[in-house]
Amino acid sequence: MRHDTPQDTPQDTLYLASQSPRRRELLTQLGVRYELLLAGGDEDAEALEAVLPGESPDDYVQRVCALKAEAAQRRRERRGLPPCPILTSDTTVCRGGDILGKPGDAAEAAAMLASLSGTTHRVLTAVTVVSTLGARHALSISDVTFRPVSAAEIDRYVASGEPLGKAGAYGIQGRAAEFIERISGSYSGIMGLPLFETAALLREAGLRF
Repeated sequence: MRHDTPQDTPQDTLYLASQSPRRRELLTQLGVRYELLLAGGDEDAEALEAVLPGESPDDYVQRVCALKAEAAQRRRERRGLPPCPILTSDTTVCRGGDILGKPGDAAEAAAMLASLSGTTHRVLTAVTVVSTLGARHALSISDVTFRPVSAAEIDRYVASGEPLGKAGAYGIQGRAAEFIERISGSYSGIMGLPLFETAALLREAGLRF
């Protein structure tokens, strides 16, 4: 008769180290039970997202995601929480080799959107799951094509406030959907958490859902 050890006993709960409401919605869609494991005031979460000189978008998003996972693991240990699996994710938008992060203000958001108008860009979302079985990683790559978007349309969209806080200055699940002519890849990955890859990682980590 087989007896589970603490390392391979299935888990029921996940720690989500992300403030994104979209990632919460997507985990709920999967039926995953989770608890938030967010950075405290003593952590400089923004510093993790700094781009290194010459770093490619693919390397950048995977490195940042892994760093977030390491920080979350230390956070869990400091807080004395049970060793449930931890999920982190990071999304970046890139046009060519240029990384389009979260715009700092309305003017930067408008400039990003203007650069995406009438072109195809890539959306990269990295996922890391850390558990007693180790760290597992996945990368979702999608292509998104914007129709030509007028300056007036961009101004109206920026005025809505939606672009702020979003990589590439838009959210596919919001008003920007009318700009998107087609996608190739993962819709949920473009939202911020690719469900196919995420579900596979969670099952490998022994999470029940």
